[in-house]
Amino acid sequence: MPNTIPEDILNKIHCDDCIQFMNRMPEKSIGVIVTSPPYNLKNSTGNGMKDGRGGKWSNAKLIKGYSDHADDMPHEEYVKWQRNCLAAMFRIIADDGVIFYNHKWRVQNGLLQDRQDIVNGFPVRQIIIWKRNGGINFNAGYFLPTYEVIYMITKSKFKLTPKSNQFTDIWEISQEMENAHPAPFPVELVRRCIVSSPTGIVLDPFIGSGTTAVAAKLLNRDWIGIDISEEYCKMANNRISSYLF
Repeated sequence: MPNTIPEDILNKIHCDDCIQFMNRMPEKSIGVIVTSPPYNLKNSTGNGMKDGRGGKWSNAKLIKGYSDHADDMPHEEYVKWQRNCLAAMFRIIADDGVIFYNHKWRVQNGLLQDRQDIVNGFPVRQIIIWKRNGGINFNAGYFLPTYEVIYMITKSKFKLTPKSNQFTDIWEISQEMENAHPAPFPVELVRRCIVSSPTGIVLDPFIGSGTTAVAAKLLNRDWIGIDISEEYCKMANNRISSYLF
């Protein structure tokens, strides 16, 4: 049986280091985790961040990183951090639990980095392709990237809810445009992850602008959000309180 989460941390945003917070949580206490960590974009050599172009357009929000995270860690340090995050997540999901880990393949020194050095050893059951809208590509070395990936990492007893297996493994969902956070993802993306997961509390250790909480509330699921940034925690709380449920 899953361990019980204290009532005083449910349905709240917690401004904290996500690994430390999760390590204090009971083992096997969470049903589904939906999250999108910082991508370490400013340490990628293929997106234009290094020379100040900001990727596809000059005013890209992530050119300055996140509120409390510069997004330019040495690659090996970033991999170690994300593996520690995944280990903390995996410990707290139930035996029928699942992690939807949204990431983006990047280029390091002219070669594709597909994040296998992060997810290797974790039980990835499937890779879902999130097909986004197109954009402008200023790099003649690559075709225009229009997708991100979601690694579906599961415990052994996880099964999709009835009829959810009729979704394909390519999800065509538009980006979130009306959002002040530098890297939001859309409510529909999170909603599909949660509705496909049968039971349990929903957790997002990188809650950002609160999208996972919004989707969980729309589905009447208990949730927990964590973010190290006081600015984003305030942003998420304001968004949740003003959302028309």
